[in-house]
Amino acid sequence: MDKKASIQWFPGHMNKARNEIKEVMPQMDLVIEVIDARIPYSSENPMVAALRGEKPVIKILNKADLADPELTTQWMEYLEQQDAVKAIACDNNKADDVKRIIAICKQLVPNKVGTGRQIKAMIMGIPNVGKSTLINTLAGRAVAKTGDEPAVTKSQQLIKLDDDIMLYDTPGMLWPKVENENSGYRLAATGGIRDTAFDFDDVASYTAEYLIGAYPELLKTRYKIEELPKTDWEFFEVAGRNRGCVRAGNVVDTYRMSEILINELRSGKLGRITLETPAMTEAEEIIVAEQRLAAEEKKKAREEEKRARKKRARKNRK
Repeated sequence: MDKKASIQWFPGHMNKARNEIKEVMPQMDLVIEVIDARIPYSSENPMVAALRGEKPVIKILNKADLADPELTTQWMEYLEQQDAVKAIACDNNKADDVKRIIAICKQLVPNKVGTGRQIKAMIMGIPNVGKSTLINTLAGRAVAKTGDEPAVTKSQQLIKLDDDIMLYDTPGMLWPKVENENSGYRLAATGGIRDTAFDFDDVASYTAEYLIGAYPELLKTRYKIEELPKTDWEFFEVAGRNRGCVRAGNVVDTYRMSEILINELRSGKLGRITLETPAMTEAEEIIVAEQRLAAEEKKKAREEEKRARKKRARKNRK
């Protein structure tokens, strides 16, 4: 299957939320960023780092029960190499995992503990990362609307937690342009982007190609394949036939098989899978930086040529 250009999705309410967050951020003591343990890099919002400045941040690798545990450990160690970052793995279904966040907030802002002053924490995260479910567990009550579709939260709200912590909830925000094409596909595969914003064929093709290399045994077990094909399209043919995705004329319905693969990845039926490693994303960042530089140089050359044409036109008019 041919893969299309990178996926972009930035609803208007997210731009409004970004401006509101920028306005109240100076009042915050720390930031809690919820990221997806299956895609820790791709689900990090670069705007969070820009908005929080030097404030401490707790990186919550949420949905850790769906992610590869060995890679989750790698990612936590990698993230904590950054300044003022504390990383923990979290499963929304385990209250004890979530409750640790309150203790860490106190550790990061010790000057307010026992003073009667509230610790102000802003919680942020991309759509559909499980932020609202985490908030409800923290609060011990249903205060944040939850749903399987991304971008359920549309506006900010204040939530008073026990232990003198005031939580500032924000809408799930993507950034205006996902520069890393790989991140766009990973976001789509894990449900961070609305299904209407991409083709299942494209995303499933990218995902299958990665899984064939990284998790071949999980694919073989789940789809009852003895010898795993080497290409994504061959995989869809074999797996689709095994799953009964066959149309009239004995033709495999690869689109239907694409949906099955993505849905079973999201639900965890495929097994515990992480779609990126620190080494992979560092290499990708180098490529993105080179592409950005090339685009800037191309733009500069066009502007210089435009100025030169105007100069020649003025000279010819004299």
